[in-house]
Amino acid sequence: MNSLTEERWQAIINNDSSYDNQFFYGVKTTRIFCRPSCKSRTPKFDNVQIFLKAEHALAEQFRPCKRCKPNGLRLPNEEWAAQIARYIDMHIKEPLTLESLADICHGSPYHLQRTFKLIKGITPIQYIQKTRITKAQQLLKETDTSINEISMEVGISNPAHFATLFKKITTFTPSEYRHMNRNE
Repeated sequence: MNSLTEERWQAIINNDSSYDNQFFYGVKTTRIFCRPSCKSRTPKFDNVQIFLKAEHALAEQFRPCKRCKPNGLRLPNEEWAAQIARYIDMHIKEPLTLESLADICHGSPYHLQRTFKLIKGITPIQYIQKTRITKAQQLLKETDTSINEISMEVGISNPAHFATLFKKITTFTPSEYRHMNRNE
């Protein structure tokens, strides 16, 4: 593993294609690696790992970027969808949109939507909602945390929207769900 020098960092920030094939950079949080010229969102400095060859990144369990296809490699759709699902699961409290996911996972929103639905059977937004409501159900069953706090804990900052979404997915209000599961 080589270090991230100021020169390499500037190449990444400026999407400098003259550095392509001199090195690749991996993003530790997403486990994706790119060419310096990749137009994806600039990662945080501390999250960057440098590789001299694409094979080194692959050996470290990094996956090739869908956008810049380093060394001509491309992440299979199944792995990409699984990676996106894992990212959602780990960042459920954060604001997640199709655009932000596409940016983070190095693809276009259209391709992300289409591929994720093809592989998982639901759209990324449906997956986010389902994951949030599943987590909320668990918290309603296992804790005395207020419904407003649970709403925030699962990444929905508007409690009224949370209650509406919860009822749409489960057919119960959060209060009804908690009461039902406490009596069992």
